[in-house]
Amino acid sequence: MTFYSKPFLSLIIALIFTQNVVLAQAIYEDERYVPETDPLVIKKLEQWQGLKFGLLMHWGTYSQWGIVESWSLCPEEYGWCERKKGRNPQNYFAYKQEYEALQTTFNPVKFDPDKWARAAKNAGMKYVVFTTKHHDGFCMFDSKYTDYKITSPNTPFSSHPKANIAKEIFKAFRGEGLWTGAYFSKPDWNVKSYWDPYFPPKDRNVNYSPTDYPKKWNAYVEFTHNQILELMTDYGKMDILWLDGGWVAKTPKAEINEWYKHTISNTSDGYLKHRIVNQDIKMDALVDKVREKQPGLIVVDRAVHGKNQNYLTPENRVPEKTLPYPWESCIISGGGWSYTPNASYMSGKEGIHMLVDIVAKGGNLLLNIAPSPEGEWQQGAYELLKEYGDWMTVNSSAIYNTAPISPYKENNICMTQNKDGNVFLIYLAREGEDRVPSEIVIKSINPKTGTQIRMLGSKKNLKWKKLNEGFKIIIPESLQNMPTCKYAWTFKINELES
Repeated sequence: MTFYSKPFLSLIIALIFTQNVVLAQAIYEDERYVPETDPLVIKKLEQWQGLKFGLLMHWGTYSQWGIVESWSLCPEEYGWCERKKGRNPQNYFAYKQEYEALQTTFNPVKFDPDKWARAAKNAGMKYVVFTTKHHDGFCMFDSKYTDYKITSPNTPFSSHPKANIAKEIFKAFRGEGLWTGAYFSKPDWNVKSYWDPYFPPKDRNVNYSPTDYPKKWNAYVEFTHNQILELMTDYGKMDILWLDGGWVAKTPKAEINEWYKHTISNTSDGYLKHRIVNQDIKMDALVDKVREKQPGLIVVDRAVHGKNQNYLTPENRVPEKTLPYPWESCIISGGGWSYTPNASYMSGKEGIHMLVDIVAKGGNLLLNIAPSPEGEWQQGAYELLKEYGDWMTVNSSAIYNTAPISPYKENNICMTQNKDGNVFLIYLAREGEDRVPSEIVIKSINPKTGTQIRMLGSKKNLKWKKLNEGFKIIIPESLQNMPTCKYAWTFKINELES
């Protein structure tokens, strides 16, 4: 028998688990979407699919430690749950107490949501999703159902004129014409009706049996509904309710078996990092209530198969192909989901190529920026958004309100089309390529004879020639040397052959 070191075995197990999760995600993407039937929501979803580019913000008391949001409170053995801050991270209960005491020092006095909203608008973003509450339970809004919130007297920022941070963010972004979305965590690791202090927390799940303690669980369901209804009632027009914590859901036996089948590795000890617990949050009833307040509201009950997940949200990855339903890739722009000191941000070229790739596949990009404990964005975030804005000023017509066209990508050329029948070829500059090629060859489509082709940002009609297979665009030297933008060049074709 061969014996391996414990770190080696841990690595192998992690790789197997990751492989199975990726498999499960692929299956999920191919098979697990239930179309919406509400006409108002269907119309809203169609509009949302045309927006293409949004902003996600993770922000809470945890930003003071520069750690991953909430997860260090969770007694699971994943890297993102590791406790490294505080005076005594080896003592779980002491750590949790100190983490929750971050409320008493959270004072983001440089908070300026109008500045953020202007930067997002200038970048070409069309909607914002803000973390009103993450899994730790700290509310960035004025909930009357808890004192663990930004407006509590226990929080120094509560005396600030803009203390109700969520309200101020939604107001500022609406003022710049962006849609607003409320991120809300269904699990709450602070409230006693979810993590009852009588029982030690076991993992991310509720720490008691909802079946054995139905009264306690019903209290939690009511608490959750009440907080979400606050957000849907007192915070103006809301376009998206973006719910996280997909393990808080009604979980039929068949669903559990499917999850085991596709995500659990056959390790020697059969160890499972976290349990699956039936946590029926009464989502159908909740959605009915919130849509009475906000007709046509898009609801995203993430990672929960069913009619209340109006679009799917691949996390920090881009699908390999077009998907047959509405979707958005949630992507970190720099550092982590939460504030990371001295974060390194993706380059403008990386960011623009990612947006183009996602849009060509029919998706939206939701780009995460994490504010600092003082209430600022890092300079790298502003620089990235400026790169987006410069590019979108020239090329936005190839992005907004477009749809995929087969084959959506040929080599380094992405393709989109609009409702008028115009086709856009977006040439992604290769490494070190800052000059447009003299010829661009496309084999998979053919323009109609006599159609016009232009580079966006230029009024010059370009010469093009049919080939035995496809066609080529001939680029004049003036445009080769002085393209209309950086990183990706768009060619608009008025009409294709039918």
